Amino acid sequence: MWAFEDVFYQIYTLGFCNAPFENDSVLEHRILKVIDYIPHLKRLGVKCVLFNPVFESDTHGYNTRDYRRLDTRLGTNEDFKRVCDALHAEGIKIVLDGVFNHCGRGFFGFKDVCEKKWESEYKDWFYINFDGNDVWNDGLWYEGWEGNYDLVKFNLANYRVADYLIDSVRMWVNEFGIDGLRLDVAYCINPDFLKRLRWETSQMKEDFFLMGEMIHGDYNRLVNDEMCHSATNYECYKGMYSAFNSMNLFEIVHSLLRQFGPEQWTLYKGKHLLSFVDNHDVTRIASILNNPAHISLVYGMLFGMPGIPTVYYGSEWGMKGNKSDGDPALRPAIESPEWNELTDTVAMMIRARQNSKALNYGDFRSLVLTNRQCVFERNCDDSRVMVAINADENPYTAHFDARAGRAHDLITGKEIDFGGGLDIPGYTVYFLEPF
Repeated sequence: MWAFEDVFYQIYTLGFCNAPFENDSVLEHRILKVIDYIPHLKRLGVKCVLFNPVFESDTHGYNTRDYRRLDTRLGTNEDFKRVCDALHAEGIKIVLDGVFNHCGRGFFGFKDVCEKKWESEYKDWFYINFDGNDVWNDGLWYEGWEGNYDLVKFNLANYRVADYLIDSVRMWVNEFGIDGLRLDVAYCINPDFLKRLRWETSQMKEDFFLMGEMIHGDYNRLVNDEMCHSATNYECYKGMYSAFNSMNLFEIVHSLLRQFGPEQWTLYKGKHLLSFVDNHDVTRIASILNNPAHISLVYGMLFGMPGIPTVYYGSEWGMKGNKSDGDPALRPAIESPEWNELTDTVAMMIRARQNSKALNYGDFRSLVLTNRQCVFERNCDDSRVMVAINADENPYTAHFDARAGRAHDLITGKEIDFGGGLDIPGYTVYFLEPF
């Protein structure tokens, strides 16, 4: 699967393109801005763009009005076709955000129900009670997602709903060549619908990628041969920033051992969860870490651990944004990309990751672990990489069974001698390939 060897770049599209929050129905060709951003993506080295919602919606993208039309605030379907063609021409794949658990109040089927009540052909597309009422005084009650009534929950057990959504996906595959979907709140989606979606998309396009948003619980419930190829690894997201803030690397390494370690009871060995240090729903990494010197180290953990590494737009140059200031603070417009020392480091890690079989597919084994330092090994067949992180400002010498005395650092290209112990300068990450 191509996704297991790529690094994703996530864009919250409406924010990135500086679209108004409310859908004013004014056509603006903002999505074309992505074409001007492609040189930055190429320089960074990413191979896939994950677009958060681009379908026509009421406000933030997750309350969809029309699953077959680009949001008017972003442009036309023809505009997005130009963007997709430009990305594909540069070898960059495209994953769209599929919001299939619920729609917006502006969705045509729900508007028809509000107007015609019992006479609507769409009344069974939702969970409706015509004996109740809602806060909009529609003369009916309906189920909203987790109590949010701007998000109208679909009845995915209704084959007509499933047909409509899957036919919509087919249109985006056939006309735009999309390569995968992120499934919003996948943990809420009807399992039978997920199974059908997996089968249908596999027929539409070879190696079509499905990744489910999952906040907690057993990721195996979604990541299996019948449903999704991947799910969001929120356990390790939290473990990464928390471990560095508390100067307790045991927290993240123990999570990684629980998920991917050598023991038979390991939960997700051989699976490729979507790994990230921030996204459109959480505080950016530059705003949540206590020590700015740890930012590059957290990215070292991200690119060194098992999973599909994902970079959220702007965070590669240290953009800040705090969840406590509201979602718009996490989803700003970008006039032009920035490039600094952190971006250089992230770009080098991306290239190291994509060129290493061990980092893409290798097992996880802990070699050295203290509160402030860790060395772990990724091993796959004849490919082996050791990831060494020193979160302290002072140098540290790690002693372990290295089985070799010299290695290339895949990040910098330098040659490292560790025959008498590995000397790790303060605030340093190594990706060591022994020779």
